[in-house]
Amino acid sequence: MHRLLLRVTDAIVLLWIVTTLTFALLHLAPGDPATLLIAPTATAAEAEQLRVSLGLDAPLPVQYARWMRDVLHGDLGMSLSRSMPVRAVIAEALPVSLFLGGVSLVASFVLGTLLGLVQALRASSRVDGWLSMLSLTAFAAPSFWLALALVALVTSGVAQLGLPDWFRLPAFGMQSPAATDTASWSDRLRHAILPLLVLSIPGAAGVSRYARQAVRDAALAPHVSSAFARGLSRLHVEWRHVLRNALTPLIVLFGLTLPGVIAGSVFVEQVFAWPGLGRTMLGAIGARDYPVVLGLTLVYAVAVVSANLLADLMLWLADPRRRA
Repeated sequence: MHRLLLRVTDAIVLLWIVTTLTFALLHLAPGDPATLLIAPTATAAEAEQLRVSLGLDAPLPVQYARWMRDVLHGDLGMSLSRSMPVRAVIAEALPVSLFLGGVSLVASFVLGTLLGLVQALRASSRVDGWLSMLSLTAFAAPSFWLALALVALVTSGVAQLGLPDWFRLPAFGMQSPAATDTASWSDRLRHAILPLLVLSIPGAAGVSRYARQAVRDAALAPHVSSAFARGLSRLHVEWRHVLRNALTPLIVLFGLTLPGVIAGSVFVEQVFAWPGLGRTMLGAIGARDYPVVLGLTLVYAVAVVSANLLADLMLWLADPRRRA
């Protein structure tokens, strides 16, 4: 209990540091949101009146105190560029990022763990060599390059390679404008294939390499040789002594990648025009929309800190040595 309270306290302090630094850097950067919101023909007096109405005329410590007061009361403020509550902006974009990040995270860990097990069981074989080369190539491929390459493949590449028409997938947006209600879900699934592939392929490649090494390290432990010497079956040893010990580093990896559910699809959302949190953040930065940027930063920070706490709890449950 003492350790849990200490971690929660550290998490609160970390959240405060991250949001404070973000607030300071945003307001100290050159540029004024009022100049982007007001008409080019507006006078200086009108621009100053807009700054006063937005609360940008107050000193920076006063603006920070107001923002912290509102955040502590659950109010993230109003979007400067969209004239709507920041909570509504986040609520509108969050399901998109949760869908892309959640599905790709599950697919990455399931596929990556299976590939890692195959490589570990066939270590130093030709299959292990080919899978290692493919996983390294996929892991090193930048997301934006992989996205553009897949877009080119499913558009002009379909005709040039002589592939069937059903291979031609929609490249941008969440749904076709002409899609009917009855066909909306199938249309959305077709639109989701490319973004999910771009997110899942590098993720599965990284997990497979991590899983392979974890299983190999667990299999070479002295207690595994002792288990074989006692006459235990291979299946029993691999399940109870190898896979269970290899689970610990995979749990750590899962906790580290869990924040990517909402924060790991920025470039993918921008390339494929999916209106998620990442695309919303890029738009807010370009528009100097301070409340939206700060609200999304707070969401990202809470996700990272919560994922670390969850990973600690999962390790405590999975590893009896930590409970001792």
